Amino acid sequence: MQVVAVVIALAVSVVGVALFARAAASIVGVVRLGRPAPGRSDRPADRWKHLLAETIGHTRMLQWNAVGAAHWFVFVAFGALFLTLITAYGQLFDPAFALPVIGHWVVYEWAAELIAWLGLASILFLMVLRLRQRGRGRSSRFLGSTQWQAVYVELTILGIVLCVLALRAMEYQLLGSATSRWHFPFTNFLLPQGISIASLQTGIVLVAALKIVISMAWFVVLGLHTTMGVAWHRFTVWPNIWFKREASGRPALGALPPILVEGKPLDFEQLEDLDLEATPLGVGKVEDFSWKGLLDFTSCTECGRCQSQCPAWNTEKPLSPKLLITSLRDHAYAKAPWLQAAEEARAGLPDEVRREAERPLVGATAGGYGAGPAALLDTRAPSPAEVAHAGPIAVTDGAVGVIDPDVLWSCTSCGACVQQCPVDIEHVDHIMELRRHQVLLAEEFPKELTGLFKGLESKGNPWNMSPRKRMDWAKGLPFDVPVVGEDVEDLTGVDYLFWVGCAGAFEDRAVKVTQAVAELLHTAGVTYAVLGNGETCTGDPARRAGNEFVFQQLAMENAATLTEARATKIVTSCAHCLNSLRNEYPQLGVTVEVVHHTQLLNRLVREGRLTPVAPPEGSVAGRTITYHDPCYLGRHNEVYDPPRDLLGALPGSTVTELPRNRQRSFCCGAGGARMWMEENLGTRINLNRTDEALETLRPAGDGPAAIATGCPFCRVMLSDGVTARQADGGAPASVEVLDVSQLLLESVRRGSTPTA
Repeated sequence: MQVVAVVIALAVSVVGVALFARAAASIVGVVRLGRPAPGRSDRPADRWKHLLAETIGHTRMLQWNAVGAAHWFVFVAFGALFLTLITAYGQLFDPAFALPVIGHWVVYEWAAELIAWLGLASILFLMVLRLRQRGRGRSSRFLGSTQWQAVYVELTILGIVLCVLALRAMEYQLLGSATSRWHFPFTNFLLPQGISIASLQTGIVLVAALKIVISMAWFVVLGLHTTMGVAWHRFTVWPNIWFKREASGRPALGALPPILVEGKPLDFEQLEDLDLEATPLGVGKVEDFSWKGLLDFTSCTECGRCQSQCPAWNTEKPLSPKLLITSLRDHAYAKAPWLQAAEEARAGLPDEVRREAERPLVGATAGGYGAGPAALLDTRAPSPAEVAHAGPIAVTDGAVGVIDPDVLWSCTSCGACVQQCPVDIEHVDHIMELRRHQVLLAEEFPKELTGLFKGLESKGNPWNMSPRKRMDWAKGLPFDVPVVGEDVEDLTGVDYLFWVGCAGAFEDRAVKVTQAVAELLHTAGVTYAVLGNGETCTGDPARRAGNEFVFQQLAMENAATLTEARATKIVTSCAHCLNSLRNEYPQLGVTVEVVHHTQLLNRLVREGRLTPVAPPEGSVAGRTITYHDPCYLGRHNEVYDPPRDLLGALPGSTVTELPRNRQRSFCCGAGGARMWMEENLGTRINLNRTDEALETLRPAGDGPAAIATGCPFCRVMLSDGVTARQADGGAPASVEVLDVSQLLLESVRRGSTPTA
């Protein structure tokens, strides 16, 4: 029996190692099919530092404390217990075998046993956690994950740590030394005394063989399933983190990368010289992704953290970032043999490979709903509106697409998926590359975007308003607003260029914010000027909608204007303008200091140049306020504290936090150009967030209350949400949605005679 066990263990080892090596080479071959990804190896010292922090330190995993801690112990056990596997091979031939030098070193023995017990407790915790998610439908982050693979990995780890503990317990009995108890601190009590030496030797050989078979069977399974991300990420996560987009360690948020042609940013001044039919703009086929994109897909663990945070998924939309990535992964690996085979050899490939190669990347999926397997996940019947909306937008020869258009266009680009991903997958970048192809080459996109593009191209703003009305917001103010080129020659002697933005100039509610900021700057003695009619849209809506041509047109125009005006410091009240000017305009050679109005106003309050004043005694009590983090101010630009500091400086007000805040803030639904698209699927994102805010403010009763924010898009969406809830009786009339600057101005005005 022992001989048979030894033979089986060694045979499985040979097969496991061979299959694993073949699969690893296959994965490398698939990843190499991608296009170049420049800029992924700069600042290597920083990259090593963040690689170690995210892997050894588990910094991203620990965003979920309990799960992160349990995973860390499993992670450590996986690596540290490798030495016990080597020991097991020796025990096949000598039950008393121990590693040279360290085998009987008490420090090693204590560490091995402690890690095994902690690994056991942690894997049991994670298994229970997964079981508790069963039957929860869309609320489960594991919905759509390949469950058998995750369960198999968990059982493998469980089996290994149990074998380690059993072997240690038998080794203690076999040695029989009175002092050996101290070498087996956590296993000496597991077995009863008096077991015969022969039985112990047989038991050690059999359990060692079992441990080897469990370990090597895991390699066999990996070798046969190259898309088993829940297991392969243990190896691919290292390069995936090292080659992340930002060497600084930040998630891939903020700026979108430019369109690349042959590994270099597209020069739009030479666009006429390009053969657009032969030049991929964006991603139209899976091989158009960069090699880093294909590595991203390979590394997905299917943990579902991204899915749990996605505003689209949480409001019954078909988009799941996880399922988007796994659908692209499965398609890439299924199509790879076609791409790797020579033209004349393709005829001999299986039919399923040919069919996969011919599938359109974006096109109506089975039923027109969902990304790949997502069509099977929606447990409710789609409404008539959904059926009508889910008609094919991009279908090639009637073939079923890999990614449904509704999946692609449901994204708000909020970045919650990227922020939460423990292996640094760049979901938003990949979605925007798909959109670019659909807009620029396929010319297939939601019809509502036609008006957006028309307004941006012809009028320089997404509302299609006359650019001559950009300064109407300043009419009636009791102070002058200097305009560059009219009142001041340039910005040389001015503190800040006040970037008003399209919403701040044309949207009625945002106009009030613009006026509030202007008055506060005037009160504080900050010198500023605006571009007036010389300002045009930064291009954010166009870029997030996939229209890189329009973005470049607007951005280059603004770049020239800013250069001519000698701008060095900009303040803006729009989070989207902030993101474009701060993070994307440097791609065009324009680098200026850009601050959000809450950052500047907070500094002015701290310096005593603005003084908030409490409501007078006997008047209505101060407001109860809850703050909503705009995605493009928070996650994309990491500005969390200044708005909160400002609200905390308002005397007489009570500030409460929303349950989902800061890095986990829930989107208002307007980003990713969704502001200009109809929301026909599922429930409305802005209502989901509004309901959360109203519930947070409920203790205030009918007293004055406000939902504060720092972005005009958020203010529009949340205002519409409050209006809807007030209409159906779900919100008191006393609740308002206001910008932080409006609340500050209300308090500052109490200290002086109102000037406006």
